[in-house]
Amino acid sequence: MTSLAKLTDALLHAATSAGAATADAIAIKGSSVAIDVRDRALEHAESAESVEIGLRVLLGRRQASVASSDTSAEAIAEMAERAVDMARVAPEDAHVGLADPDQLAQHWDLDALDLVDPADPPAPAEMERTALQVEAAALSHQGISQVDVAAASYGRSAFHLAASNGFSGGWERTSHGTYCVAISGEGLEMERDHCSESRVHRSDLPDADDIGHLAAERAIARAGARKPETGAFPVLYDERIAGSLIGHLLQASNGAAVARGSSWLRDRLGKKVLPDGLSIIENPHRPRVSGSRPFDAEGLPTRTRRIVEDGVLNGWTLDLATARKLGMESTASASRGTASPPSPSVTNIALSEGCVSRDDLLRDMENGLMVTSLMGTSINPTTGDYSRGASGFWIENGEIAYPVNECTIAGNLHDMFRTIRPANDARRHLRRVVPSLLVEGLTVAGK
Repeated sequence: MTSLAKLTDALLHAATSAGAATADAIAIKGSSVAIDVRDRALEHAESAESVEIGLRVLLGRRQASVASSDTSAEAIAEMAERAVDMARVAPEDAHVGLADPDQLAQHWDLDALDLVDPADPPAPAEMERTALQVEAAALSHQGISQVDVAAASYGRSAFHLAASNGFSGGWERTSHGTYCVAISGEGLEMERDHCSESRVHRSDLPDADDIGHLAAERAIARAGARKPETGAFPVLYDERIAGSLIGHLLQASNGAAVARGSSWLRDRLGKKVLPDGLSIIENPHRPRVSGSRPFDAEGLPTRTRRIVEDGVLNGWTLDLATARKLGMESTASASRGTASPPSPSVTNIALSEGCVSRDDLLRDMENGLMVTSLMGTSINPTTGDYSRGASGFWIENGEIAYPVNECTIAGNLHDMFRTIRPANDARRHLRRVVPSLLVEGLTVAGK
């Protein structure tokens, strides 16, 4: 198979031949294996391999992007001609353009990121045994009526970016995963919960038995769930889902949203958005973490940055185009797919942890809701008004009283982030290292 670097070179050459002034190209190769079991037998086995290519051409201030899975010379030439034709009729955008050569990453150390497991990929038969082990562990618990799915997966992907400004570079990464969904109860009384673990290196994965046991314990704990009370209560976001709450702040600090005027943080730059002592730090160079990368999708060197420091919002997340639009410098945050131009996004982030445990926060809240699962989203991106479906556990006198479901939590993100209190239980291997978070005074709608 032609190397990804040669594919991107061929795309750039075709773009120049078709009349493009400048261009960039990406090529992505992936392979994956997934094994699912159910009722102690193989349920589904899937193996996939793919190569995708993408080309962005620029004619002055006009741009167009095209993608294909056909890597033949004829298809690449047709892609380039189509892209140039599209760019000629595209609207002008004064902010598009490739990076200047002096902005580009020059040196990087992929070995330091440790994104590729050097061990041989697991054989499908071995993955099936792992999935069966997970299922057996879950079914060993009294109260588990069935396991909806137990699965093991493996993937390897490679990415290469090249541009007419002289940049060329790429990386590879591996992933290993184990997953289990357990169900407690029967008929209308059924409740489900899951445990999912994924690592770059297989040796870092938890034991299969532990994953099955945890899925079962979570499902059993949900037995007999009912609607909670309605009123204003403190809400604790369990570590499992606390990252989604911080995700709303990250979305609002994205330069694309700010440039559109559709961010509830648009006038908060340099101001307090979190309590004193809390920071959100992005580190794209963490070893063995899936979001790590040495450069962004425009070839700029990535770096650690403090999105929020001691509660103060330091800056927006920017690619080149949004930075130019806002009169700022790129934060080397460009991401892109094969069929789209770059857009800003974050990589690995960590929120400052607190000094107390989740149980300490539960005792402090006395009566309220601990959320372990969220569904649906109704958020006004301009005002920050927030509403989501939730399930979890009702807390009475600082202890778990009973499981709850079919409720809604609502508030305003400005107010919510001003009162958050973090626990000390964040998991370090995740892309979003966020502990359990206690938020005061949300509206809980249940009975």
